[in-house]
Amino acid sequence: MSLLTILPSGKTVDAAEGMTLLAAILAADETLTHKCDGKASCGTCHVFVQEGRKGLSRIAREENERLDAMVGVGSKSRLACQAKVLGTEPIKVELLGFGSGF
Repeated sequence: MSLLTILPSGKTVDAAEGMTLLAAILAADETLTHKCDGKASCGTCHVFVQEGRKGLSRIAREENERLDAMVGVGSKSRLACQAKVLGTEPIKVELLGFGSGF
């Protein structure tokens, strides 16, 4: 279990090991656009992981390819539908407030 802090609201929730960031964010009653049902094909669930990146699964090929095709991506970028909680450390994510994918 990891403590997930969601910015800019500051809301905190427990995220179970194996849960995606998207599922945890939605379970916290936060709004995050997600158009492709978790297939890493749209990029609309793009978030910035401000803290705890080591507490998330590694970036797989599909996620990396989608991020490479997007504008506004940085070293803290993840697709919430692909990043799974490892349960090893607290995580802080920033919701960007706009669908940044295609």
